[in-house]
Amino acid sequence: MGTDNQTWGREFILLGLSRDWDTQVSLFVLFVAMYLVTVLGNLLIVLLIRLDSRLHTPMYFFLTNLSIVDVSYATSIVPQMLVHFLAEHKAIPYVSCAAQLFFSLGLGGTEFALLAVMAYDRYVAVCDPLRYSVTMHGGLCTRLAITSWVSGSVNSLVQTAITFQLPMCSNKLIDHISCELLAVVRLACVDTSSNEIAIVVSSIVLLMSPFCLVLLSYIKIISTVLKIRSMEGRRKAFHTCASHLTVVVLCYGTAIVTYIQPRSGPSVLQGKLISLFYAILTPMLNPMIYSLRNKEVKGAWQKLLRQLSGLTSKLAT
Repeated sequence: MGTDNQTWGREFILLGLSRDWDTQVSLFVLFVAMYLVTVLGNLLIVLLIRLDSRLHTPMYFFLTNLSIVDVSYATSIVPQMLVHFLAEHKAIPYVSCAAQLFFSLGLGGTEFALLAVMAYDRYVAVCDPLRYSVTMHGGLCTRLAITSWVSGSVNSLVQTAITFQLPMCSNKLIDHISCELLAVVRLACVDTSSNEIAIVVSSIVLLMSPFCLVLLSYIKIISTVLKIRSMEGRRKAFHTCASHLTVVVLCYGTAIVTYIQPRSGPSVLQGKLISLFYAILTPMLNPMIYSLRNKEVKGAWQKLLRQLSGLTSKLAT
């Protein structure tokens, strides 16, 4: 198969999940509903934190960033996928493909970094509560958030630039639901060993380093919690840690399987399902896992609903 450099200036074809029309319609309905829940849930969390001064703390500052990342990540992938479910010609222009790869890769890296930052915040709150407000001051929180965004964006920019400089063959079929990094790299007509090494190195830095920080933070947290004499206090702390660690293991674990071992990684179908997990399930569940079971957030919801009810009553009279 010869090289056709003009392919870059045209479009790619995304094969998606299924070619059966009835299946695609069913998937469209399912993912539209999930996407709307994702967007609504995360935006409501951001709005609630913004409106309630009791939630103006470092933990909820980072949660706001995480919600913005989740909405943005889902939006970088899901709308295009929904259009393709109902389209006969499932094409994506070169520029759109490059943009999708950049944003999805950058936002994914930012999320992993934010998870580590949030774990550090919980470590300080549990292990050094008396110095919490001094340690997690506004300046540090802002720098940590900016570092998370910049680290994800820089890695994504480098990976996207390297990938789209590869000579592409005349084949323009991407066997994926989106312009995913490895799926695009596999279209190259040249040996991509160096690209795969670069993927491994960046993955180690942006995935394993934060994961180790998360792991270390929770080891410290668990060690501190075990010293608590109150069984009720232990139970609450371990329950919170278990929920966070579950999400961390799911997010980091699947990403490590995908990118740390590109040659021996998951099958094409597994890769598509992993992308769906990141694009739909994780952003949809994060508001529930991180906040909806929190007493402070429940109290803020109740306060907001009372205010809305009172406003409605005034307007009605």
